[in-house]
Amino acid sequence: MNKAFYLTTAIDYANGSPHLGHAYEKILADVIARTNRLNRLETHFVTGLDEHGQKVQQGAEKEGVTPQERCDRIAKEFLNLLQELNISNDDYIRTTEERHKKVVSHLLTDLFDRGEIYKAEYSGFYSLRAEQFLQEKDKVNGKWPEIYGEVTEITESNYFFKLSKYQDWLVKYLNDNEDFIVPRFRKNQVLEFLKEPLNDLCISRPKDRLNWGIQLPFDEGYVTYVWFDALVNYISAVGYGNESFEKYWPADLHVIGKDILAPPHSIYWPIMLKAANLPMPKQILAHGWWMSSGEKMSKSTGEVIDPLSLIEQRGVDPFRYFVMREMTVGQDADFSLDRFESRYKTDLGNDLGNLVSRLFHMIATYENGVVPVAELNEEFEQKLKSHFEEMKPKALDLFNNYQFNLGLDQIFVFIRGINKYADERKPWKLAKSDNEEDKQKLKTCLGLMVESLRLAIQLLAPVMPDVHGTVNGLMGLPPCENWEKDLILDFRLVGKSLGEKPILFPR
Repeated sequence: MNKAFYLTTAIDYANGSPHLGHAYEKILADVIARTNRLNRLETHFVTGLDEHGQKVQQGAEKEGVTPQERCDRIAKEFLNLLQELNISNDDYIRTTEERHKKVVSHLLTDLFDRGEIYKAEYSGFYSLRAEQFLQEKDKVNGKWPEIYGEVTEITESNYFFKLSKYQDWLVKYLNDNEDFIVPRFRKNQVLEFLKEPLNDLCISRPKDRLNWGIQLPFDEGYVTYVWFDALVNYISAVGYGNESFEKYWPADLHVIGKDILAPPHSIYWPIMLKAANLPMPKQILAHGWWMSSGEKMSKSTGEVIDPLSLIEQRGVDPFRYFVMREMTVGQDADFSLDRFESRYKTDLGNDLGNLVSRLFHMIATYENGVVPVAELNEEFEQKLKSHFEEMKPKALDLFNNYQFNLGLDQIFVFIRGINKYADERKPWKLAKSDNEEDKQKLKTCLGLMVESLRLAIQLLAPVMPDVHGTVNGLMGLPPCENWEKDLILDFRLVGKSLGEKPILFPR
């Protein structure tokens, strides 16, 4: 059984509507998945929804509906976002599904039977907002940080997972596997966290305080805690316990936000897998936050961007392009509507949109819509050809290493190079000449521009699939499925008729 590249995102929490952060994470993972497929790598891409927990239960009570009804409504919002963003996920896992509950119960039973989970009484501080127990060391300057909301002191019996037992193993694993967490500096932050002794992880909540969760299989008075439920989605989604599981696990890449790297994904999850005798995921990619004037966008400050409103105004591909072009993966990035409009008008409108529009217009006007033969005999043509041959491996390498903003920069420098070539060759002047040599120069100019555009558009396929499909369709080509075959300068469109001039990015 051949191993597929298994790619996941964090599953979104069913406690509010989608925002820019959700949209970016899905687009980032989607671009990675599409890039893999264009490299002919079988890819299985999963995202989903985390539906249990106290905030969900309380939200439903306020609305006067059941938690399941509330989750079903929010699930529709997130599924609609995926559709609007043109996300190519292969599966969508919800933690209220039976396939997930079954795996959670199996995992809990196994760990309990082997003594990895035990019952004890706990007294301490509890954050309702974060749904977790806190310690004095979590305070900043003697106060609880705002992220924890209201903190109360409680005493109750609960079940605990032996997290501390594996602390030394995890430190060694992180030091031995430099690329387990990217960017690498995030690993150092996790190791800093691990310098303090780990407490065992409380993995349950009494039903008299929380009943909206998966019941512990060994004690019907409790439900399991959010992380021992939510994190398990990565294995439940690919059939843990079935023969097909080996086709997907271990995951090749978890794409998550930096805020849930430590402790959930870099401490809890690896230790849970180690205790369950399962292989570690190969890599965790922790992306940054979208900021506004240097501050994180959040509902509490009123600084939020509705991705669907921007898509409605400008289209999905401009939105996808913007977030991939603006953010260096792993770093924070600033979002502004002015910056978005600038990218739309310059990169997309002036550079790409104008190139496509005027090229199709010239082919229709000067060559009756048929792509002419190009002769690459002169320096102008050789220079553009060399530009592509130098750009292609750089762009592919950058895409394959998740440096999409730099890869897009390379591609758009090439697109501007095509426009510059046209400005230098001046096909509109050549078209007015009766000289046979100028007529051939015109054919060469237009033929080479069409071929160069075709190559650029294939490279944009993971980021701008709709624009790619539209332009390929006007060229009489199906959507690109294989970069190795389609990124060859071979003038395959010679003699083909092009469609009518498109307006890709309306003003």
